[in-house]
Amino acid sequence: MGEAAELTEMFSSFQQYFDSEREIRDNIREAVNELENTSREILTLLQSIHQVENLKRVSEICQKAQTNFAKVKDQYANIASKVPENQYYRFHDHWRFVTQRLSFLAAFVFYLESDALISRDQTAATIGLKVDRLSGFHLDLEDYLMGLLQMASELSRLAVNSVTAGDYGRPLQIKKFVTELDAGFRLLNLKNDSLRKRYDALKYDLKKVEEIVYDLSIRGLKENADSNK
Repeated sequence: MGEAAELTEMFSSFQQYFDSEREIRDNIREAVNELENTSREILTLLQSIHQVENLKRVSEICQKAQTNFAKVKDQYANIASKVPENQYYRFHDHWRFVTQRLSFLAAFVFYLESDALISRDQTAATIGLKVDRLSGFHLDLEDYLMGLLQMASELSRLAVNSVTAGDYGRPLQIKKFVTELDAGFRLLNLKNDSLRKRYDALKYDLKKVEEIVYDLSIRGLKENADSNK
């Protein structure tokens, strides 16, 4: 084989690699688009909680959200089938942000139903992922943590709307929860730039909730909320 032929064969193999890579990414994107659509459906559903008339329908709305999480599990399984073995992090950016959003939504539903913090294991189970990376398609720790930070912002918003609806007890519960969440994150030495920046927003979320509770105290409404517990 001549030098020119060898060169042609070598670059033809490069093109085959690029074609294969493009096909894998296109298939993953298509599968991720379905997951993103479902995540938007869940988000829209849970956003309705902030409407005054829906604050008394929280349990009903959460149950509807749980139904949609069943679809999420199937869609993650579909994505996993498109990803070559042991190449999770090579393609991770395709589903990173939707996973963070779904982690937040799972955490938000869990809090609304139990006033507690969802664990990474529980989050993974809710959306149909593993926890251990050696087990396959899994919930990355940073994606889980980012979801918790997004939830804190949603809770600070809920605290405001709860006061508008005349529910003065919920902001107190949210303040306690977000304070404990902040204390947990303070134990971490965050190296990831995006995670550290998002954690900075948690401080403002906590301050916002503290101001709401302080305002309730000044207006004498905090005591009423305490007595109604």
